[in-house]
Amino acid sequence: MTTSSAPAQLPNNPSPLRGILKQSWPILISQWASIAFGVLDTAMTGHASPKDLAALALGIAVFITVFIGLMGVMHALIPIQAQSYGAKRYSEIGQAFSQGLWVSIILSVFGGLVLSFPDMWLSFSGPVDPGVRERLGGYLMALTFGLPAALMFRAIYAMANAVSRPKMIMMINLVAILVKAFLNWVLIFGNLGAPELGVVGAGIASTIVYWVSLGIGLWWIMRQPFYRQFDLKWRRPNLKGITEILKLGIPMGASYVVEVAAFTFMALFIAREGTTIIGGHQIMSNLAALCFMMPLAIGLSTASQVAQALGAKDDELAHRTGMTGLAVAFTGAMITALVLFFFRLEIVSVYTSDPAVATIALSLLVILPWFHVIDAMHCANVYLLRAHKIAMVPLVMQTLALSLIGLGGGWYLGFGPGQGFMEPVRQVILANAPPGAATMWLMAALGLFLSTLMLFGWYRYIVRLKPKRRQAQAQQARVKP
Repeated sequence: MTTSSAPAQLPNNPSPLRGILKQSWPILISQWASIAFGVLDTAMTGHASPKDLAALALGIAVFITVFIGLMGVMHALIPIQAQSYGAKRYSEIGQAFSQGLWVSIILSVFGGLVLSFPDMWLSFSGPVDPGVRERLGGYLMALTFGLPAALMFRAIYAMANAVSRPKMIMMINLVAILVKAFLNWVLIFGNLGAPELGVVGAGIASTIVYWVSLGIGLWWIMRQPFYRQFDLKWRRPNLKGITEILKLGIPMGASYVVEVAAFTFMALFIAREGTTIIGGHQIMSNLAALCFMMPLAIGLSTASQVAQALGAKDDELAHRTGMTGLAVAFTGAMITALVLFFFRLEIVSVYTSDPAVATIALSLLVILPWFHVIDAMHCANVYLLRAHKIAMVPLVMQTLALSLIGLGGGWYLGFGPGQGFMEPVRQVILANAPPGAATMWLMAALGLFLSTLMLFGWYRYIVRLKPKRRQAQAQQARVKP
């Protein structure tokens, strides 16, 4: 156990760029495999019926809001365990893992209750086709049974990333997407003698895959020699350990919810404009989420290595790694934006064969390249602060910018009393897009941009402040008898 104030030698300490790229690519593939669940559901359900696609759009929006928030709580394990790894306090990693499993069980009960009341969510969207409502309820109910496995798997995910070993997660997720595609084909369309369940079949397929992934993950970490040094085992609930996770995790989870709430409530508000428009919006949202996986992978990789450097008390390396991560995230975002701009027709054709839905999606896709670059830099800055175990300040900043300006402003100007005020801007940027949906996307981009500026400003403040705190702590340690 490292007790002195001198920097500890980091495990496998590479250069920041090499380390970020080495850890990012398996995380990226893993995240693409995870988001492929939604891509598969959207593409395959889109060929089932417009009502199934509309129910999926609403169902994904609701489930992602709940799951992302709970997942955010579980991701508090990443900086906690990464700092312990950097400081070579390996026993703390196993203790945090076991308490994380207990936290996942607690969160599953809460999340299951929230998913059991779809009408609560639909109250935001006004009248919805009864067929869509029925399908939505069945989809959410199916996913409720998979929530415990999905959250417990996040404890494994967090530990693997905290110790810079994400390849195992990548392999599990690649296997999972193959199983998911097969089960979707069977359950959505009623192949191999199974009933034709549409969107409900997609939910059942996801639940089965969540439990299979958890089983493989537990088997893997229990048999690998590397993980034995962490003394992984099922321990009794420990109030101190659970509290540490929740103290950091609750504001992190709330921050995740604020980030994703724009998409959730955008879908609910835009549902008022009809089934065709909500289908086009779902393609846009799903594509934005797919593109987000690259900055997310870079952010997670950067945060893990920054936290390891902080655990080793190497502030200079931590800052250098953070700045490198920002540069990598921006470069990747610009490449993605170019692909979105030049190949938008081909991309939309993969999602739907309905000409009306495709037209709506293409009209909205004009803003996505710009939105993605802003979103990428926002993500990178958030994870830099999380590496420092700072979660409450980002939550406040994101709530103000994303909720009040982005979501609140989008509703006010797109569907509320200010409807029509944004028309001159919309006519220039998104002339052919539905007015309400276009306004929501424009305001969401503005909110993200303002939040990014505030988050980076706060990170710069922390970087200047931390060495002074280190020096003060060292002086206090020297004067103690």
